[in-house]
Amino acid sequence: MIDNQKNKVIVIGGGFGGLNVVSTLRKSSKDVLLIDKKNHHLFQPLLYQVASAALSPADIATSLREIFRSCKNVTVMMGDVVHIDKSKKEITLKDGAKESYDYLVIGIGARHSYFGKDEWEQFAPGLKTLRDALTIREKVLLSFETAERLDDPMEIEKYLNFVVIGGGPTGVEMAGAIAEIAHKTLFKNFRKIHPENSKIYLIEGADRVLPPFPNSLSKRAKKDLEKMGVEVITNKIVTNVTAEGIEIGEEKIQAKNIIWAAGNQVSPLLEDLQVERDRQGRVIVEKDLSIPGNPEIFVIGDAAHLKSKKGPLPGIAPVAIQMAGYVGKVIKKDIPKEKRKPFRYFDKGSLATIGTGKAVGFMGKLRLTGLIAWLGWGLIHVAYLIGYRNRFTVMLNWVFHYVTGIRGARLVYKSIDEELPKKDPSSK
Repeated sequence: MIDNQKNKVIVIGGGFGGLNVVSTLRKSSKDVLLIDKKNHHLFQPLLYQVASAALSPADIATSLREIFRSCKNVTVMMGDVVHIDKSKKEITLKDGAKESYDYLVIGIGARHSYFGKDEWEQFAPGLKTLRDALTIREKVLLSFETAERLDDPMEIEKYLNFVVIGGGPTGVEMAGAIAEIAHKTLFKNFRKIHPENSKIYLIEGADRVLPPFPNSLSKRAKKDLEKMGVEVITNKIVTNVTAEGIEIGEEKIQAKNIIWAAGNQVSPLLEDLQVERDRQGRVIVEKDLSIPGNPEIFVIGDAAHLKSKKGPLPGIAPVAIQMAGYVGKVIKKDIPKEKRKPFRYFDKGSLATIGTGKAVGFMGKLRLTGLIAWLGWGLIHVAYLIGYRNRFTVMLNWVFHYVTGIRGARLVYKSIDEELPKKDPSSK
């Protein structure tokens, strides 16, 4: 354990926010303790590519200890923070260990929300962690293997139907990736079934996919998805999710593969702060990203609700990175509350990929589509990846996939016997 010192900074969360706060303080006089449940930083924007067998987990994850191994003022701790005591300036970990702080930065990210229907998670996994991605990857690949073993056309259809709930960037990217797996990657891989006959549904409650994007780009994304074989359903809300499929009011879609990309919620740990939060549980922070009454506690990234002229800032990596840079400088210079300039987010635009060679994006009034948008998306994501090895590996995989259409991470560890319908022993 690190001894309590006057300038001790605790950062909870090793995502984009936490990572960049620590990076800003790495050469300062501050004593920094970074705590995360996992031992790695995860590049979440490419998590869907692990789920769709395009990349392996190690391609988008880097050891936190390795990242900060040369920073003498930074200590990395793998642990789960379960309590924050503002009066004592102390945090408690799940094993009972306690750590005190002078500054506390909370960048714990968010998990998927089922809007009060948590029982749906067992049938419709979300995509936030490597475990989530591997669960989805295995489920998708096992579906084709299971369908190959079945004789009943109705049962086969269930396993070749894929439903993605939520038409934001994650949902659009996931639906496009599954379409490529079914229609290109697995072509001629099976002898009994025809993966290209798979049906992929993308369901969005709003009137268009990619709601934060300009309308023209949403229309282009929908058009590209439909060309790839995705059926896009908008203005519809999923009312039930079961092991056999989904319900949209009276309509039913039978499917064994359902992926949730429709909402987020943050950890109940934020309840300990005893400050106002929004409906998603995010802390409503002040203009300097601190919480009311405690200028030494900052909340950043997906866990923070900061009001702007266009509404709350979105829970995306660029927001978290810019927040982290601001907070890191405030702490590094020990700027008192009354002298802190308000945080200002500079919106550099957004990009979303739909499939190989297909993407949409905007930067101010500039609109990008097709191959140019896809190349821009790729370059930006590679630039933000941690480590030269990961950048080289990801680029190599993308080039290989672009040329051949092959996805190199199509590994299944689960036994197919767990997935196959049980046969009646008395039947012949």
